[in-house]
Amino acid sequence: MIPKVSGWRLFAKAVIARAYPRMAGVLREKSWTFFDIFLPFLGTMAYVFVYRAIGAPEDFIGFVIMGGAMTSFWLNVLWGMGSQLYWEKESGNLVLYIIAPNSLMAVLLGMALGGMLSTCLRALVILGLGSLLFQVHFTVQNFAALFGVFVLTMTALYGLGMLCSSVFLLWGREAWHLANLFQEPVYLVSGFFFPVKALPHWIALGASIIPITLGLDAMRQLVFSHGASLGFLSVPLELGLLAVLSVVFIATARYALAYIERMAIQEGRLVEMRK
Repeated sequence: MIPKVSGWRLFAKAVIARAYPRMAGVLREKSWTFFDIFLPFLGTMAYVFVYRAIGAPEDFIGFVIMGGAMTSFWLNVLWGMGSQLYWEKESGNLVLYIIAPNSLMAVLLGMALGGMLSTCLRALVILGLGSLLFQVHFTVQNFAALFGVFVLTMTALYGLGMLCSSVFLLWGREAWHLANLFQEPVYLVSGFFFPVKALPHWIALGASIIPITLGLDAMRQLVFSHGASLGFLSVPLELGLLAVLSVVFIATARYALAYIERMAIQEGRLVEMRK
């Protein structure tokens, strides 16, 4: 007789089980890896040549390379988590996730971790090739702080992705349009290709609700020699704000996903709002 699994063991097994298909899919479809890595790298190169043409400081080239690498994590959150439950509904799999004994958070986390293979590969290739081709010099001042910023940024970012998944699911067919709507504006207000400090103060402050804005700004301050002078807020403050965002987004996502499960069970309908 197979022993019943519950608690954190069930959560961990659900994460691993849902991550495996995505990891296997990346390894089987080699062409996806090429298009996911090298085509976005061309867009990053375009910004580099613009900065070179106007004679911008060399640190700006590094800002672009790092921002281009971080776009892969934002896209994984937006498409790999934010709109995922909606697509699972369209394909008929969502009902299986609802009736399964594991939580939806485990399913979404497994999807995100499964997509991490291609995401990290894309980020490393952009960072590595960009550094070699354009002679970008990194000056890491505090490895512990850099690691802490990255971990907190990813935690808050994927908490936001879980929250977006429930919101997109409740809005139904608008999920596709919302995902497209949020992609380019976030590139702008989060300062992927320029220091967010260049934005008007209140716009930059409002953009800080997106974790990658603070995370990218803090990492640039820790990695580049002139990064601190172009930083929006101090690194300790950004670390504290990222920790707060992590707690807020994960707690809110847990409540939103529980609401979806409760609505599906009580009303017998999946993600359809009352008329």
